[in-house]
Amino acid sequence: MEIPNVADKWSGAVNEITLGATKDKGGSRTKTITIGGAKSIPFMDFEGSPGQKPVVAMDVYDVPPEDWPETLSKPFADVLHDPAQWAKKCVEQYGADLICLKLEGIHPDKGNKTAEETATTVKSILAAVGVPLIIWGCEHDEKDNDVMTKVSQAAKGECCLLGVVTQDNYKTLTATCLADGHALITLAPVDINIAKQVNILVSEMDFPLNRIVMFQSTGALGYGLEYTYSIQERERLAALTGDKMMSMPVICDVGHEAWRTKESKSDDKEVPQWGARDERGPMWETITAVSLLQSGVDIIRMSHPKAVAAVKKCIDRLY
Repeated sequence: MEIPNVADKWSGAVNEITLGATKDKGGSRTKTITIGGAKSIPFMDFEGSPGQKPVVAMDVYDVPPEDWPETLSKPFADVLHDPAQWAKKCVEQYGADLICLKLEGIHPDKGNKTAEETATTVKSILAAVGVPLIIWGCEHDEKDNDVMTKVSQAAKGECCLLGVVTQDNYKTLTATCLADGHALITLAPVDINIAKQVNILVSEMDFPLNRIVMFQSTGALGYGLEYTYSIQERERLAALTGDKMMSMPVICDVGHEAWRTKESKSDDKEVPQWGARDERGPMWETITAVSLLQSGVDIIRMSHPKAVAAVKKCIDRLY
Protein backbone atom coordinates (compact mmCIF):
# COMPACT_ATOMS: atom_id res chain seq x y z
CA MET A 1 0.00 0.00 0.00
CA GLU A 2 1.32 3.43 -0.93
CA ILE A 3 1.26 5.85 1.98
CA PRO A 4 -0.23 9.20 0.89
CA ASN A 5 1.84 12.34 1.21
CA VAL A 6 -0.10 14.47 3.69
CA ALA A 7 0.94 18.10 3.57
CA ASP A 8 -1.46 19.42 6.21
CA LYS A 9 -1.17 18.19 9.77
CA TRP A 10 -3.88 18.36 12.40
CA SER A 11 -3.68 21.49 14.56
CA GLY A 12 -4.87 19.84 17.76
CA ALA A 13 -4.20 16.74 19.85
CA VAL A 14 -5.83 14.54 22.47
CA ASN A 15 -4.72 15.28 26.03
CA GLU A 16 -2.42 12.78 27.71
CA ILE A 17 -3.42 11.49 31.13
CA THR A 18 -1.39 9.23 33.42
CA LEU A 19 -3.49 7.02 35.68
CA GLY A 20 -2.11 5.42 38.81
CA ALA A 21 0.57 6.66 41.18
CA THR A 22 3.70 4.74 42.12
CA LYS A 23 5.37 4.94 45.51
CA ASP A 24 7.59 7.87 44.51
CA LYS A 25 4.44 9.82 43.57
CA GLY A 26 2.64 9.08 46.82
CA GLY A 27 0.71 5.99 45.72
CA SER A 28 1.17 2.23 45.85
CA ARG A 29 0.79 1.22 42.19
CA THR A 30 3.54 -0.91 40.64
CA LYS A 31 2.75 0.50 37.19
CA THR A 32 1.02 3.50 35.67
CA ILE A 33 -0.95 3.79 32.44
CA THR A 34 -0.74 6.81 30.13
CA ILE A 35 -3.55 7.33 27.62
CA GLY A 36 -4.30 9.89 24.91
CA GLY A 37 -1.77 11.98 23.00
CA ALA A 38 -3.10 11.24 19.50
CA LYS A 39 -2.35 13.78 16.77
CA SER A 40 -3.95 11.78 13.98
CA ILE A 41 -7.08 9.82 13.14
CA PRO A 42 -6.85 6.36 14.77
CA PHE A 43 -4.19 4.14 13.17
CA MET A 44 -3.44 6.73 10.43
CA ASP A 45 0.04 7.46 11.75
CA PHE A 46 1.21 8.96 8.45
CA GLU A 47 -0.90 11.99 9.47
CA GLY A 48 0.87 12.43 12.79
CA SER A 49 1.59 10.63 16.06
CA PRO A 50 -1.05 8.01 16.93
CA GLY A 51 -0.46 8.73 20.62
CA GLN A 52 -0.53 6.12 23.36
CA LYS A 53 -1.71 2.61 22.61
CA PRO A 54 -5.36 1.94 23.64
CA VAL A 55 -5.68 -0.13 26.80
CA VAL A 56 -8.13 -2.69 28.18
CA ALA A 57 -9.79 -2.39 31.59
CA MET A 58 -11.48 -5.56 32.79
CA ASP A 59 -14.68 -5.22 34.80
CA VAL A 60 -14.92 -6.41 38.39
CA TYR A 61 -18.20 -6.07 40.31
CA ASP A 62 -18.61 -5.45 44.02
CA VAL A 63 -21.41 -8.07 44.04
CA PRO A 64 -21.75 -11.24 41.95
CA PRO A 65 -23.57 -10.35 38.70
CA GLU A 66 -27.06 -11.87 38.59
CA ASP A 67 -27.69 -11.61 34.85
CA TRP A 68 -24.47 -13.05 33.41
CA PRO A 69 -24.81 -16.16 31.21
CA GLU A 70 -22.69 -19.17 32.10
CA THR A 71 -20.32 -18.45 29.20
CA LEU A 72 -19.31 -15.19 30.85
CA SER A 73 -19.36 -16.19 34.51
CA LYS A 74 -17.50 -19.50 34.08
CA PRO A 75 -13.96 -18.01 33.80
CA PHE A 76 -14.55 -16.18 37.10
CA ALA A 77 -16.66 -18.80 38.93
CA ASP A 78 -14.12 -19.19 41.74
CA VAL A 79 -13.74 -15.45 42.44
CA LEU A 80 -17.14 -13.83 41.78
CA HIS A 81 -17.74 -13.41 45.54
CA ASP A 82 -14.31 -11.83 46.15
CA PRO A 83 -13.66 -8.61 44.16
CA ALA A 84 -9.99 -8.49 45.20
CA GLN A 85 -9.26 -12.01 43.96
CA TRP A 86 -11.36 -11.34 40.88
CA ALA A 87 -9.22 -8.31 40.09
CA LYS A 88 -6.04 -10.30 40.72
CA LYS A 89 -7.15 -13.01 38.29
CA CYS A 90 -7.96 -10.41 35.63
CA VAL A 91 -4.47 -8.92 35.90
CA GLU A 92 -2.31 -11.98 36.44
CA GLN A 93 -4.14 -14.52 34.29
CA TYR A 94 -5.94 -12.47 31.66
CA GLY A 95 -3.61 -9.49 31.19
CA ALA A 96 -5.86 -6.57 32.15
CA ASP A 97 -4.11 -3.20 31.84
CA LEU A 98 -6.45 -1.67 34.41
CA ILE A 99 -9.25 -2.83 36.68
CA CYS A 100 -12.69 -1.18 36.53
CA LEU A 101 -14.59 -1.72 39.77
CA LYS A 102 -18.30 -1.39 38.98
CA LEU A 103 -20.22 -0.49 42.14
CA GLU A 104 -23.42 -2.30 41.25
CA GLY A 105 -24.07 -3.28 44.85
CA ILE A 106 -24.39 0.26 46.17
CA HIS A 107 -27.58 0.89 44.18
CA PRO A 108 -30.60 1.12 46.50
CA ASP A 109 -32.35 -1.63 44.52
CA LYS A 110 -29.35 -3.95 44.18
CA GLY A 111 -27.93 -4.31 47.65
CA ASN A 112 -27.66 -0.74 48.97
CA LYS A 113 -24.11 -1.32 50.21
CA THR A 114 -22.77 1.36 52.51
CA ALA A 115 -19.94 3.76 51.82
CA GLU A 116 -17.86 2.05 54.51
CA GLU A 117 -18.31 -1.40 52.95
CA THR A 118 -17.41 -0.02 49.54
CA ALA A 119 -14.31 1.77 50.80
CA THR A 120 -13.14 -1.54 52.29
CA THR A 121 -13.65 -3.26 48.92
CA VAL A 122 -11.64 -0.56 47.16
CA LYS A 123 -8.78 -0.89 49.61
CA SER A 124 -8.73 -4.68 49.20
CA ILE A 125 -8.43 -4.37 45.42
CA LEU A 126 -5.67 -1.77 45.70
CA ALA A 127 -3.81 -4.21 47.95
CA ALA A 128 -4.36 -7.16 45.60
CA VAL A 129 -3.20 -5.62 42.30
CA GLY A 130 -0.64 -3.05 41.23
CA VAL A 131 -2.38 -1.66 38.14
CA PRO A 132 -4.38 1.61 38.14
CA LEU A 133 -8.01 1.45 39.24
CA ILE A 134 -11.18 2.82 37.66
CA ILE A 135 -14.09 3.17 40.08
CA TRP A 136 -17.52 3.39 38.47
CA GLY A 137 -20.60 4.35 40.47
CA CYS A 138 -24.11 2.94 40.12
CA GLU A 139 -25.43 6.07 38.33
CA HIS A 140 -27.98 6.72 41.07
CA ASP A 141 -27.17 10.34 41.86
CA GLU A 142 -27.96 10.45 45.58
CA LYS A 143 -26.21 7.17 46.35
CA ASP A 144 -23.18 7.96 44.21
CA ASN A 145 -22.72 11.34 45.88
CA ASP A 146 -22.72 9.64 49.27
CA VAL A 147 -20.51 6.63 48.47
CA MET A 148 -18.07 8.01 45.91
CA THR A 149 -16.93 10.78 48.26
CA LYS A 150 -15.74 8.24 50.82
CA VAL A 151 -14.35 5.93 48.14
CA SER A 152 -12.30 8.78 46.73
CA GLN A 153 -10.86 9.49 50.17
CA ALA A 154 -10.05 5.80 50.69
CA ALA A 155 -8.03 5.79 47.46
CA LYS A 156 -6.45 9.22 47.95
CA GLY A 157 -3.00 9.45 46.41
CA GLU A 158 -3.55 6.54 43.98
CA CYS A 159 -4.65 8.73 41.03
CA CYS A 160 -7.66 6.59 40.17
CA LEU A 161 -10.22 7.33 37.46
CA LEU A 162 -13.64 7.97 39.04
CA GLY A 163 -17.06 8.45 37.49
CA VAL A 164 -19.41 9.22 36.19
CA VAL A 165 -20.56 12.85 36.30
CA THR A 166 -23.34 14.37 34.20
CA GLN A 167 -24.57 17.88 33.50
CA ASP A 168 -27.17 17.41 36.27
CA ASN A 169 -24.89 15.80 38.85
CA TYR A 170 -21.25 16.85 38.71
CA LYS A 171 -20.40 19.19 41.57
CA THR A 172 -19.89 16.71 44.43
CA LEU A 173 -17.68 14.20 42.63
CA THR A 174 -15.75 16.91 40.77
CA ALA A 175 -14.87 18.64 44.03
CA THR A 176 -13.94 15.31 45.62
CA CYS A 177 -11.66 14.24 42.76
CA LEU A 178 -10.06 17.67 42.74
CA ALA A 179 -9.26 17.40 46.45
CA ASP A 180 -8.04 13.79 46.35
CA GLY A 181 -6.01 13.93 43.13
CA HIS A 182 -8.09 11.61 40.95
CA ALA A 183 -9.10 11.82 37.29
CA LEU A 184 -12.76 12.10 36.33
CA ILE A 185 -15.16 10.54 33.79
CA THR A 186 -17.74 12.84 32.19
CA LEU A 187 -20.85 11.17 30.76
CA ALA A 188 -23.05 12.24 27.86
CA PRO A 189 -25.93 10.13 26.48
CA VAL A 190 -24.51 9.84 22.93
CA ASP A 191 -24.68 13.60 22.36
CA ILE A 192 -21.62 15.61 21.38
CA ASN A 193 -23.11 18.93 22.53
CA ILE A 194 -23.92 17.60 26.00
CA ALA A 195 -20.42 16.07 26.18
CA LYS A 196 -18.87 19.47 25.59
CA GLN A 197 -21.22 21.13 28.07
CA VAL A 198 -20.33 18.67 30.86
CA ASN A 199 -16.62 19.28 30.24
CA ILE A 200 -17.19 23.04 30.43
CA LEU A 201 -19.14 22.74 33.69
CA VAL A 202 -16.43 20.59 35.27
CA SER A 203 -13.64 22.89 34.08
CA GLU A 204 -15.44 25.91 35.56
CA MET A 205 -14.84 24.31 38.95
CA ASP A 206 -11.10 24.61 38.19
CA PHE A 207 -10.80 20.90 37.44
CA PRO A 208 -7.83 20.38 35.05
CA LEU A 209 -8.75 19.43 31.48
CA ASN A 210 -5.88 16.95 31.45
CA ARG A 211 -7.58 14.89 34.17
CA ILE A 212 -10.89 14.35 32.31
CA VAL A 213 -11.90 11.25 30.32
CA MET A 214 -15.07 11.37 28.20
CA PHE A 215 -17.71 8.65 28.06
CA GLN A 216 -20.57 8.35 25.58
CA SER A 217 -23.20 5.74 26.37
CA THR A 218 -21.89 2.74 24.43
CA GLY A 219 -23.97 0.83 21.89
CA ALA A 220 -23.07 -2.79 21.17
CA LEU A 221 -23.00 -4.45 17.76
CA GLY A 222 -26.57 -4.40 16.45
CA TYR A 223 -27.73 -2.14 19.29
CA GLY A 224 -26.60 1.38 18.39
CA LEU A 225 -22.94 0.74 17.61
CA GLU A 226 -23.05 2.98 14.52
CA TYR A 227 -24.52 5.87 16.50
CA THR A 228 -21.88 5.63 19.24
CA TYR A 229 -19.16 5.31 16.59
CA SER A 230 -20.28 8.44 14.74
CA ILE A 231 -20.43 10.56 17.91
CA GLN A 232 -17.01 9.39 19.11
CA GLU A 233 -15.57 10.00 15.65
CA ARG A 234 -16.89 13.57 15.72
CA GLU A 235 -15.36 14.06 19.17
CA ARG A 236 -11.97 12.89 17.94
CA LEU A 237 -12.14 15.15 14.87
CA ALA A 238 -13.05 18.09 17.11
CA ALA A 239 -10.02 17.37 19.29
CA LEU A 240 -7.70 17.17 16.27
CA THR A 241 -9.00 20.48 14.91
CA GLY A 242 -8.14 22.22 18.18
CA ASP A 243 -11.29 22.21 20.33
CA LYS A 244 -9.85 22.19 23.86
CA MET A 245 -13.17 21.22 25.42
CA MET A 246 -13.29 18.05 23.30
CA SER A 247 -9.63 17.07 23.57
CA MET A 248 -10.09 14.46 26.28
CA PRO A 249 -9.32 10.74 25.95
CA VAL A 250 -12.35 8.45 25.58
CA ILE A 251 -13.52 5.38 27.49
CA CYS A 252 -16.22 2.97 26.27
CA ASP A 253 -18.21 0.28 28.06
CA VAL A 254 -18.05 -2.68 25.67
CA GLY A 255 -18.29 -5.67 27.99
CA HIS A 256 -21.49 -4.75 29.80
CA GLU A 257 -23.28 -3.65 26.63
CA ALA A 258 -22.16 -6.57 24.45
CA TRP A 259 -23.30 -9.17 27.01
CA ARG A 260 -26.73 -7.56 27.35
CA THR A 261 -27.60 -8.50 23.76
CA LYS A 262 -29.79 -11.50 23.04
CA GLU A 263 -27.24 -12.70 20.47
CA SER A 264 -24.54 -13.11 23.12
CA LYS A 265 -26.79 -14.43 25.91
CA SER A 266 -29.19 -16.79 24.11
CA ASP A 267 -28.72 -20.49 24.83
CA ASP A 268 -27.53 -22.72 21.98
CA LYS A 269 -30.86 -24.56 21.90
CA GLU A 270 -32.92 -21.39 21.54
CA VAL A 271 -31.40 -20.33 18.22
CA PRO A 272 -29.17 -23.19 17.01
CA GLN A 273 -28.44 -21.48 13.69
CA TRP A 274 -26.52 -18.78 15.55
CA GLY A 275 -23.83 -21.22 16.60
CA ALA A 276 -22.36 -22.01 20.01
CA ARG A 277 -22.76 -19.29 22.64
CA ASP A 278 -19.27 -19.99 23.99
CA GLU A 279 -17.90 -18.61 20.71
CA ARG A 280 -20.74 -16.27 19.77
CA GLY A 281 -20.67 -14.20 22.99
CA PRO A 282 -16.95 -13.41 23.07
CA MET A 283 -17.10 -12.70 19.32
CA TRP A 284 -19.91 -10.16 19.85
CA GLU A 285 -17.81 -8.37 22.46
CA THR A 286 -14.69 -8.50 20.28
CA ILE A 287 -16.37 -7.05 17.19
CA THR A 288 -17.93 -4.24 19.22
CA ALA A 289 -14.57 -3.33 20.75
CA VAL A 290 -12.53 -3.48 17.54
CA SER A 291 -15.12 -1.38 15.71
CA LEU A 292 -15.11 1.36 18.35
CA LEU A 293 -11.31 1.39 18.46
CA GLN A 294 -11.37 2.92 15.01
CA SER A 295 -13.56 5.81 16.17
CA GLY A 296 -10.94 6.93 18.67
CA VAL A 297 -11.09 5.07 21.99
CA ASP A 298 -8.36 5.09 24.64
CA ILE A 299 -9.77 2.77 27.33
CA ILE A 300 -12.04 -0.19 26.57
CA ARG A 301 -14.00 -1.76 29.42
CA MET A 302 -14.28 -5.50 28.71
CA SER A 303 -15.45 -8.71 30.37
CA HIS A 304 -14.65 -12.04 28.70
CA PRO A 305 -11.02 -13.25 28.66
CA LYS A 306 -11.31 -14.57 25.08
CA ALA A 307 -12.49 -11.18 23.85
CA VAL A 308 -9.80 -9.38 25.85
CA ALA A 309 -7.06 -11.54 24.31
CA ALA A 310 -8.40 -10.99 20.78
CA VAL A 311 -8.71 -7.23 21.17
CA LYS A 312 -5.26 -6.82 22.75
CA LYS A 313 -3.79 -8.82 19.84
CA CYS A 314 -5.59 -6.57 17.38
CA ILE A 315 -4.30 -3.41 19.10
CA ASP A 316 -0.74 -4.74 19.00
CA ARG A 317 -1.03 -5.51 15.28
CA LEU A 318 -2.49 -2.09 14.45
CA TYR A 319 0.25 -0.33 16.42
